[in-house]
Amino acid sequence: MELSVQGIVRRFGNVTALGGVDLDVAEGEFLTILGPSGSGKTTLLKTVAGFEIPDEGAVFLGGEDVTLAPPRKRDVGMVFQNYALFPHMTVARNVAFPLEMRGVRREEIRRRVEEALRLVELQGFGERLPRQLSGGQQQRVALARAVVFGPGLLLLDEPFGALDRKLREGLQLEVRRLQRRLRLTTLFITHDQEEALIMSDRIAVMDRGRIEQVGPPAEVYARPATRFVADFLGESNLLDGVLADGAVRIGGFTPVPLPGLPPGPVTLLLRPEALRLAEAAEAAPCRGRGRVIETVFLGLSVKLRVQMEDGPEMLARVPLRPSLPPPAQDGEWLAVGFAPEDVHVIPRG
Repeated sequence: MELSVQGIVRRFGNVTALGGVDLDVAEGEFLTILGPSGSGKTTLLKTVAGFEIPDEGAVFLGGEDVTLAPPRKRDVGMVFQNYALFPHMTVARNVAFPLEMRGVRREEIRRRVEEALRLVELQGFGERLPRQLSGGQQQRVALARAVVFGPGLLLLDEPFGALDRKLREGLQLEVRRLQRRLRLTTLFITHDQEEALIMSDRIAVMDRGRIEQVGPPAEVYARPATRFVADFLGESNLLDGVLADGAVRIGGFTPVPLPGLPPGPVTLLLRPEALRLAEAAEAAPCRGRGRVIETVFLGLSVKLRVQMEDGPEMLARVPLRPSLPPPAQDGEWLAVGFAPEDVHVIPRG
């Protein structure tokens, strides 16, 4: 089932939570809505689910206008962050609940519940109560309940937010594999940038009730359309300058050649992993000199904050090898460089 959201506006008093949102999700696609708290992503999800009625605009599921339809009429499965399991019901009864509400025959319910529990690897857990399960197991029960009736659309509202990092990472991959296996059209809500990059076919970045950019993870990360997207998705160096005579001058660096672009103010995005340091920077087309003011050990890499001489502060990330020392220590001066092809230009008005 494909999803189409057209011109959705939702106001709460003087606050506009959604300011004219347009979004299409293809059949079988996994699309993530990514944004900070208060950006409108959960309001958008509730509007798709039928828990909020928009002030303007329309929601189409499978080509049918469901804008005013109640949740039970939308063929939508939903998984919440807090699981929303019935504590007095067994796992099997929790999973069976949507089928019972749809009047499915008892024998068919039993078969579908067993199949759903198999899908989430909880065979043999049917007679347990939710309190007898771990957080990860409870989330799997919630997922089984959401897919047991074969919904056309699956909605996931920050479902891993209450789990520890290791468990969260494992469930991310499990949910993605299940979604692909069932070819479920899925709308996923998160504020976790890494989670969005790992799980999505496409990402829609939201800010203040509007969608700033929609695209595949690699595209949104490497070529953000706005300064907000560049700053929110991953770590970044954002350098303001003026393009003139085919080059941009940034304090602390030799001119950055950017031929073929119109003159005017621009913002340059340079991801920390694109910076070259010390000997590797000497041959870089754009280079300067800076002093390390902080180093942070991250296991597989080290992050450095470098204050450029007569220029901005830069963030660099360098892979670590067990046989080699870190590239620099706090207080040390070193060469810093990058290649023009590693720069993404964000036009400014």
